[in-house]
Amino acid sequence: MSDAVISLYLDLLKRCLINLIYEDPAIRYPWDDSSERVFLPFDRDKRLAASDWPSQAHTMIGMRRLDNIQVLISDVLDNGTPGDLIETGVWRGGSTIFMRGVLKAYGVTDRSVWVADSFEGFPSTEEQGASQRSFTSPELVNLRGYQTREYAPEFRASLDQLAEGTSLEDVRNRFDRYGLLDEQVKFLQGWFRDTLPSAPIERLAVLRLDGDLYDSTYDALDALYPRLCAGGYAIVDDYGIFAECRQAVHDYFDTTGTQPDLQRIDDEAVFWQKRG
Repeated sequence: MSDAVISLYLDLLKRCLINLIYEDPAIRYPWDDSSERVFLPFDRDKRLAASDWPSQAHTMIGMRRLDNIQVLISDVLDNGTPGDLIETGVWRGGSTIFMRGVLKAYGVTDRSVWVADSFEGFPSTEEQGASQRSFTSPELVNLRGYQTREYAPEFRASLDQLAEGTSLEDVRNRFDRYGLLDEQVKFLQGWFRDTLPSAPIERLAVLRLDGDLYDSTYDALDALYPRLCAGGYAIVDDYGIFAECRQAVHDYFDTTGTQPDLQRIDDEAVFWQKRG
């Protein structure tokens, strides 16, 4: 496949994943009291900038973060950095679908994409992996009762819509509809505290974290960062928006005695390259 054809395919895939094609309405943020409607009109600028919750699109990370995934995968392929790709916290699966699409476009057959999620929402208890350090960010404090729907009633309609299409079956079927479900896609279902330490992953080239919470972020780093190869990349989607996510990153590196050279993707997400 020529470089021009690869570029066209990946650009179209990104446009489909954030649904610039059919322009689905956004789900109103629960804390947005400017309207009582659950759905708001599509806003192209907000969708591109990852500034809305799509009602139908398969990712909410916007174009710049998808571009970042593409650039980083291309770099590890060009430089021969070994390892698989993983996202921890996949929502409707769009980011991992894109990872598989990039590998497919470049004809890569010796790397897997790992799709790690509970596929039932946020953990709510200590046993599931949510200590008192989680749900401390102002934006997340009202969501601790997610599993039992014991959150504020005014949040219910928006959060129920946000959970649509996020089961394991939904995400697996979505891969299939894009023509990207094959033996190179590996699903890890369960709470990160239980699944990630024992996951049969030897080496990683790209580690993408999108777990929002303190414990989801820390547990993923603790289990997987040692497996990220030198020259590989880590991405933290929620670093700039949730203080507890940011704290988890710094707490983890305080234990290792190292500090990564964080690079901003946009106002919320960061990445860095692991040095040898």
